[in-house]
Amino acid sequence: MKKDLFGKALLDYQNNHYTEDLITSTNISDEDELPLPYLFRNFKEMPKLEQKALQLSKGKVLDVGCGSGSHSLYLQEKGLDIKAIDISKGAIKVAKQRGVLQAELKNLLDETETFDTILLLMNGTGIFQELSQVAAYLIHLKSLINQNGQILIDSSDIKYMYEDEDGGLWVDTNANYYGELDYFLSYKNEEEEPMKWLYLDFDTLKLACESVGLKCTKISEGSHFDYLAKLT
Repeated sequence: MKKDLFGKALLDYQNNHYTEDLITSTNISDEDELPLPYLFRNFKEMPKLEQKALQLSKGKVLDVGCGSGSHSLYLQEKGLDIKAIDISKGAIKVAKQRGVLQAELKNLLDETETFDTILLLMNGTGIFQELSQVAAYLIHLKSLINQNGQILIDSSDIKYMYEDEDGGLWVDTNANYYGELDYFLSYKNEEEEPMKWLYLDFDTLKLACESVGLKCTKISEGSHFDYLAKLT
């Protein structure tokens, strides 16, 4: 988020300067538009997995990678005590402008408060960046949940992106874990510095959780290899 093009795009949309969308791509996929209105969606417009996660949220909540604050606003309106964090300056500005009461520019690893629910949505495993860092993030997340607390996280098994037409896989077994991607973002002809972004299949997440003493349960599955998990 060095240039914070994501934040710039959110600010443009929030301040009625919306002229074009964000462009995303990865090392295994072509350019795709990320429509800015989607990042401002209300509850009805959210995917089922996100709706489910919000319905399960209870107590004091941490919304990690809050973006424009859509999830936080919904929970705040329901009367929950919610804190929203993001590493994008622009996103936090927008979340505050939209009415999120507690929004802070912060990296998850710098968070020290404790919560009853921690939300990591819109491929929440993305911020782990690579497989080798998953355990460290999970240990930190575990330290932030209260007794009987929960972590709600979603991701996708992107193996399907490697399938050929006959259903065979062309994953290079000598390469890194297939869910480790380089993620590219551009906005208004400006390019963000590439980021590492991690998609985790459920079994790998479950194994990582068990290794640090967290229980991992699959809550529901989406329509496209995606799932919502609850860690306790």
